[in-house]
Amino acid sequence: MGDVFEEPRCRVNSAMLSRYVGRVVCFVGRVEKIHPTGTTFILSDGESKNTTIELGEPLEEEISGIIEVVGRVTPKATIMGMSYIPFREEKIAFDLGLYNEALKVIHEFSQYYPFGAAESS
Repeated sequence: MGDVFEEPRCRVNSAMLSRYVGRVVCFVGRVEKIHPTGTTFILSDGESKNTTIELGEPLEEEISGIIEVVGRVTPKATIMGMSYIPFREEKIAFDLGLYNEALKVIHEFSQYYPFGAAESS
């Protein structure tokens, strides 16, 4: 297995996770809840559906707001997070609803966005 950061990864929302079990994905959502152990947290997507992110080690920093997570989808339709990046919303708020609409377009017209929505197998 190659480095997951070199693999192509699809951008997905919660409804799409079951199609990508075992594959590396990119998920953007708003932090809703962090488990006290810091090893899991819940993100809501642009449709207000929740997804659980699992981590191999506890968070080392406080996170809030919009986060982009790269990780592998588990059979439970959660994401085993490998990295995350917090978005800064100091000047302009990130519109998750609009982002979700863009995801739908990318997946509906995957022939035009080959790296955004690889065929699920």
